[in-house]
Amino acid sequence: MTATDFKLRTVAFEAFGPTIVSSIGHGAVMPVLALQARHLGADVGTAALVVALLGIGQLVTSLPAGAVVARIGERQMLTLCGLVDCVAMLVAWRATSVPLLGAAVVLSGATWTGFLLARQGFLIEAVPPTHRARAMSSLGASHRVGLFVGPVIGAAVIAWQGLASVFVLAAAMSLCSAVMARLMRDLGHDSRADQRAAGHASVLSVLLAHRHTLLTLGVGVIVIGASRSIRGTLLPLWADHVGMSGSETSLVFAVAAGVDILFFFPGGWLMDHRGRAVVAVPVVLAVAIGALILPLATTEAAVLAVAVLIAAGNGLGSGIVMTIGADTAPALGRSQYLGGWRLCGDLGGTSGPLLISAVTTVAPLATASVVFGLAALAGTGWVGHWTRRLDRRLRSSQP
Repeated sequence: MTATDFKLRTVAFEAFGPTIVSSIGHGAVMPVLALQARHLGADVGTAALVVALLGIGQLVTSLPAGAVVARIGERQMLTLCGLVDCVAMLVAWRATSVPLLGAAVVLSGATWTGFLLARQGFLIEAVPPTHRARAMSSLGASHRVGLFVGPVIGAAVIAWQGLASVFVLAAAMSLCSAVMARLMRDLGHDSRADQRAAGHASVLSVLLAHRHTLLTLGVGVIVIGASRSIRGTLLPLWADHVGMSGSETSLVFAVAAGVDILFFFPGGWLMDHRGRAVVAVPVVLAVAIGALILPLATTEAAVLAVAVLIAAGNGLGSGIVMTIGADTAPALGRSQYLGGWRLCGDLGGTSGPLLISAVTTVAPLATASVVFGLAALAGTGWVGHWTRRLDRRLRSSQP
């Protein structure tokens, strides 16, 4: 099949099915994770730290996960991660203390890193470069579909069985995703054979060979990851601050997720036809503006408006991190490199909640929001500069 004849629907079930199912569970948990920590006795700063532990779990396993995927393949990694995440969510469900909840969150974050790497690697194998951005954007959108459906189901489950019950829902979804992943093709045979023939490169050697990319575009990914992380930290805490209930917060997230989904297709088309910068910049800029005006949001409608603004920018950049990672990944040592690339995203995802947690220990939540907004505004310039340079390089390499 030529690149012109390729259709995304030929890989839809394998690439997007497990992601949608798994993301339903994550979508249900994300809006209430900080609230569950508060329910178990955590203060605002500690609740933000519990959310940050999800990123820490991703952070500490990014590099090992890349090495594991290189050896066992994408399909086995997806299956393993689904099973382990199921256990983590059941532990979170039964947690009676903040430390136990935090431990479960760290384990869940670790599985999510492996899941991200495996699904990205599968699409690199399955999709020609001419359709790469649309495929990665669709993959990001499939995650967003789960984030849209998850809070809706989660709100109903909370009303029926209470706040902690969403973790049971998440466990069931992770188990289903593992079963679905087991049914998909294993397309990485040739790549793993090449790796074995060349000798499995160490993670460190691959990262050193590509250090310039990681220190430039990789830092941009850190900025993007930090910007995106406030959806699960700052917005729920602010909603709690203005007196919104768990169900109301879940519904706000559901509406925002719906807006997010609307922008994935134009974002993917723009990346394939107009370059990466045109969608990377709005992701960070929308968060910067949203964080700066969030302290003015004192009603449910105002919080919803800020959430929609952030979702619009984020949806336009659906798949941007995975696309740039695929653009810059080497043929040999790809999984090890993508582990380092994932580490950059995880550093961003961790640093955002940690910044909120640190500032809220000495200042009000509104101050933390403004500080984050100013930092994101500065990061917008860095992201724009390096993604434009990547666009020029990609254009010059086209026949």
